[in-house]
Amino acid sequence: MAREGGGLFAGFRVLGRFSGHVPHVLRYHGRHREFYLATAVGRSVHTYNVSNALPQDITCLAADRMLIFASYDNILHAFARNKEVVHTYEGHKARIHLLQPFGDHVISVDVDNVLIVWNIQSEEEYLQMDFDKATFAVSAVLHPSTYLNKILLGSEQGSLQLWNIRSNKLLYSFPGWHLAVTTLEQAPAVDVVAVGLVSGHIIVHNIKFDETLMKFQQDWGPITAISFRTADGHPVMAAGSPIGHIALWDLEEKKLMCQMQDAHSTAIAGMSFVPGEPLLITNGADNAIRVWIFDGPGGTGRVLRSRMGHSAPPTKIRYHGQNGEQILSAGQDGTLQSFSTVHEKFNKSLGRGSINKKKSKKKGLKLDTMALPPITVFASEVAHQSDWDSIVACHQGYITCTTWNYQKTSMGAHKLRPEEFSKHKPIDIYATSVDITSCGNFAVIGLSTGQVDVYNMQSGIHRGRYGKERAHEGAVRGVAVDGLNQLVITAGSEGLIKFWKFKTKDLVYSTELSSSPSGILLHRDSGILGIAFDDFSISVLDIETRKIVRTFSGHHGRINDMTFSPDGRWLITSSMDCTIKTWDLPSGCLIDCFLVDSAAVSLTMSPTGDFLASTHVDDLGIYLWSNRSLYSLVSLRPLPADYEPSMVTRPSTCPVQDVDVAGDEETCDEMIEYVSPEQLGEQLVTLSSLPESRWKNLLSLDVIKKKNKPREPPKVPKSAPFFIPTVPGLIPRYIAPEEENDMQSKVVNLGVLAQKSDFYIHLEEALSTNEYAAPLNLLKSLGPSHIEIELRGLAPEGGGSMEVMLSFLRMIGMMLNKKYNFELAQAYLALFLKLHLKILLSEPNLLEEVSRLSTQLEETWIHLRALFNQSLCVLTYMKSALL
Repeated sequence: MAREGGGLFAGFRVLGRFSGHVPHVLRYHGRHREFYLATAVGRSVHTYNVSNALPQDITCLAADRMLIFASYDNILHAFARNKEVVHTYEGHKARIHLLQPFGDHVISVDVDNVLIVWNIQSEEEYLQMDFDKATFAVSAVLHPSTYLNKILLGSEQGSLQLWNIRSNKLLYSFPGWHLAVTTLEQAPAVDVVAVGLVSGHIIVHNIKFDETLMKFQQDWGPITAISFRTADGHPVMAAGSPIGHIALWDLEEKKLMCQMQDAHSTAIAGMSFVPGEPLLITNGADNAIRVWIFDGPGGTGRVLRSRMGHSAPPTKIRYHGQNGEQILSAGQDGTLQSFSTVHEKFNKSLGRGSINKKKSKKKGLKLDTMALPPITVFASEVAHQSDWDSIVACHQGYITCTTWNYQKTSMGAHKLRPEEFSKHKPIDIYATSVDITSCGNFAVIGLSTGQVDVYNMQSGIHRGRYGKERAHEGAVRGVAVDGLNQLVITAGSEGLIKFWKFKTKDLVYSTELSSSPSGILLHRDSGILGIAFDDFSISVLDIETRKIVRTFSGHHGRINDMTFSPDGRWLITSSMDCTIKTWDLPSGCLIDCFLVDSAAVSLTMSPTGDFLASTHVDDLGIYLWSNRSLYSLVSLRPLPADYEPSMVTRPSTCPVQDVDVAGDEETCDEMIEYVSPEQLGEQLVTLSSLPESRWKNLLSLDVIKKKNKPREPPKVPKSAPFFIPTVPGLIPRYIAPEEENDMQSKVVNLGVLAQKSDFYIHLEEALSTNEYAAPLNLLKSLGPSHIEIELRGLAPEGGGSMEVMLSFLRMIGMMLNKKYNFELAQAYLALFLKLHLKILLSEPNLLEEVSRLSTQLEETWIHLRALFNQSLCVLTYMKSALL
């Protein structure tokens, strides 16, 4: 059974994705007078920081002065204003791999060798051309400058063809160099084109006279990209290679000017010189975009700006600090990076781990034998991070743990390893788990041999070991330190959880688990320990009582990671079965579960509770999921046993802003909003929800009125009218002022008081129906002064009757019987007795009703007094007893 509507988490955006294997495009906006760089990242097009999502990963990208063209599979889209899809072109039957804007048309070529010319505005096919793969497989396309209606096509067979698109004629065929053409680029000179070949040769060819002007060769493999530096007096051509090197060729002297080695760790996908500026923009499949500036001697470039993420999938992520704005991420590329959830400009790269940083810098990246393996587990703390290293990390299959400095964004000064292994490196012994204390002074490290060691983060000195020789018989699967540095909790592969005194290193308690643990996670604020087992189950242990308080089962694959919500109420787990599940600890139930297309490797919850971050198998991004319970109505009821989770698409780089109204309506329809009853139980004495000002001062109204009464009433000065009134007639005469009648009658007109109020009428009706809900609700809606007027009007001298007074007393009796609105019954009855005590003593019917009410009040109060005394007794004992 699947639950309709949205779940607890909704996809928001992805961090750390900047580039892919698709070459970037550079476009100039005439009105803005700026250059815009567009790159393809998965299903999105990035134009600086504006993104547009498509249903599938983008395979080809191009741009003209107004539109950006992106294709996936066999469909081509055109984006306008960097935000919206304005045109869609469908007609190819195979994947598109080449695009070329061409005035009012755009040319697309698919892998089946079909070339289609599209009219951009009408989205219609202008021309379709089929080529034979055996003789001419199109591998590159170019529109030569000043060649009207003409395109140049390169082939895998090495030949080139010049076509007139308007007349659909082959104008000229170039024999080529019998090597596959990989790229074509227009040179600054008219009629001159640079041809990149699969052999690493670059041919600068004049297509007007079919003459080769220059020929260069690179030994790094096929040419992946070519760009010319224009309009700043430097005739330079840059060429990219599959191994990340860039060669700069001097076209005047026809020689190699310089090399930019390791510009990217993967193939150079795209390369563009900014027209008129000494800037080169490159991108590659290593998830990096770099802007190089050529302002130094020797013609070589340096990095001016860059946007880069992990070049290999992240393995572990954790939020850093308590503001929820920075996520530390360790990747398979060996780097440790910090990604900002606010803006990309706050991203940091802490670099790659190295045994000896000085030697690594001398040797370079490719020849670096000092590089450490990728980080598997790390722990960080913001306390004292400005004074010394605040991050400690374990490396894959490596015994030494490294420290990192977040403030300096670099690797730290210390290498933490046991003293007996300081001179030689063991083969089969490595660090498996690590934790750092909340004060930032100590790091606790567990090894595969069962040893657990403590190190000082400031000095890197070994400060002790838990156990005589080792803490566990098997490998240490997890270590955790509580928030007050009192306990250290360790988990071993032999199935034991041990509690140690942090300072004395003594064993306090040991408990045996049902299975071998695969990892532990401690929520320091609440003292709750999450334990993941090798049998795919999860247990929750309270470190105060040292007992298992919750056990969850439901995953069908290895549990990769766990994270707690900031308040410790939820435990969120990810597994290799591609599910992400949220367990509610107070109720012990599963409240949310959803499927993703790729298993989540690591999870972390924001300290502010607004986002859940995840990384996935074979994916370079960090995905943010917003917590919908913070801004909408979400069902937190337990999921049924036959619940089938739905597949949720991972978010793209553009933040999700549009709220799905239909989904919210379904969620609201599904949820039954809880309405608290007026009374939880008939045996319970229940108070009303009215404020004290509505009933507490009913007996003091006389005093309040006396205090509020002014000493002397304000006198309004008499003012003459602007126009003196006249008597109508032929002769104008003024109206004489009316004399004030001092002899006004002081007898109260009882006819006004004789009018029955709504409260009076409801009480009269209740005498026959015995239903007092209506008069009670009306009385609860009135203010104190109005309530006094209504009660005064119940007496015969106020226009009432004895029957109505009897009805009021029965209403109070009904309130006492049902034991609700208890304080209102007391206040109303006290005011009634104060106003009508003389009348009650002279009327036997009323007196009998009052005596019955007195008995009810006494019984209720005796019961309440016994409960109060019992509670006060327990409270006094708890305050005074020595526990």
